[in-house]
Amino acid sequence: MRQRVSRRCHYPDPASNKHMNIAATSSPLKFSRYQKFVVGILAFLQFAVILDFMLMSPLGAVIMPALAIGPKQFGLVVSAYAFSAGLSGLLTAGFADRFDRKKILLFFYIGFIAGTLWCGLAQTFHALLLARIVTGLFGGVIGSVVLAIATDLFPLQLRGRVMGLIQTAFAASQVLGIPIGLYLSNRWNWHVPFLAMAALGVLGGLIVSWRMQPVAEHLGLPQEHSPWMHLLHTVNQPRYLAAFATTALVTTGGFMLMPFGSAYVVNNLGINLHSLPMVYLVTGLCTIFFGPLIGKAADAFGKFRVFTLGTALSIVMVLVYTHLKVISLPMLIVINAVMFVGIFSRMIPFQALMSAMPANTQRGSFNAIGASVQQLSGGLASVVAGHIVTLGADGKLQHFDTIGYVVIGTSLAAFVLLWQLQRGLGNRLSPQRATGLIAEPPADKSGS
Repeated sequence: MRQRVSRRCHYPDPASNKHMNIAATSSPLKFSRYQKFVVGILAFLQFAVILDFMLMSPLGAVIMPALAIGPKQFGLVVSAYAFSAGLSGLLTAGFADRFDRKKILLFFYIGFIAGTLWCGLAQTFHALLLARIVTGLFGGVIGSVVLAIATDLFPLQLRGRVMGLIQTAFAASQVLGIPIGLYLSNRWNWHVPFLAMAALGVLGGLIVSWRMQPVAEHLGLPQEHSPWMHLLHTVNQPRYLAAFATTALVTTGGFMLMPFGSAYVVNNLGINLHSLPMVYLVTGLCTIFFGPLIGKAADAFGKFRVFTLGTALSIVMVLVYTHLKVISLPMLIVINAVMFVGIFSRMIPFQALMSAMPANTQRGSFNAIGASVQQLSGGLASVVAGHIVTLGADGKLQHFDTIGYVVIGTSLAAFVLLWQLQRGLGNRLSPQRATGLIAEPPADKSGS
């Protein structure tokens, strides 16, 4: 079974006459049964990791009074996960391409579940802070392994759809995870959602261990003897550095807006705390519907074009969202849903474009460093947001509109950088590959 999937999904250098590139044929590519399973399990893993982070935002309105902490301390709790995840990504990048990706995935996933359980058992601010650090050390690497597996098993012309389906995990965390988490928190206390996630995570880990086949074809390619040289050769390439800078800018927006989203909606916009699940539910349903469509559009019309439209929509909606006053629940739901459609229209094509960047032997290290940069920049953004936003005497958040201006600025900078990157990618590859019609760039002959 694995050999059949491997022959279908692995694409050597198209310049070689020994293999025929499937993308050169006129028949459209379709997912095999096993590929569908892989996409499903990767989406589930993303769901678990994203939900673990996403829950901190809506639970912030409950955790802050329960632990008697302010916005700065809560921002530190949120950023602690990001900083530890970033450090973990850097430490593992040199080793990321030296092992079966399934084994690496299971190792870090087990640690992630243990950290989530600790979060559920934490009773003080310092205990929760330590628990978030441990969870980030393990959870921060999972996303990069998921991306490496997706890149290994799917050619570039399918990756828009793959990323669209995997990114529906973000929406599913809103449709299922966040409303259920808020319900459990309102019904009992804020500890219960983390305990429930840990229990669900155990089930997912067992499925991965039982059904997923090894992902180890990259081990047959030439490897550098030193993991540290492997890391160095990944970070010293100019196009990789530009990609990491773009990743940092794309990440900043979400990490600045999300940590204080629930407090902003409840305290500033006058929405009842018990109505929050409805906001996340409808927003999530919209993104679940649009996510796969955005992925298909990225494959069909060009990934950078879709990213451009998503950037424009995001800028408009962030500007609207951060300047709202007291508003009705239906109007807030519409604005929030459209804003997240814009965000997804950036993230899905961006990830598909980034998957074409690394050579075959550097996918693991590239994605690990990219995840590290993502988490570190997100942690920094949370800390900055915690210092920008203050709690007024009336209980409302002050200067939330300033965060909106920062997000708009980083969005424009990310657009410019990605425009330059995709032009360079188009110069390196044939025009067909640059638009996603051929599988991937050949591995760097130098191994660097």
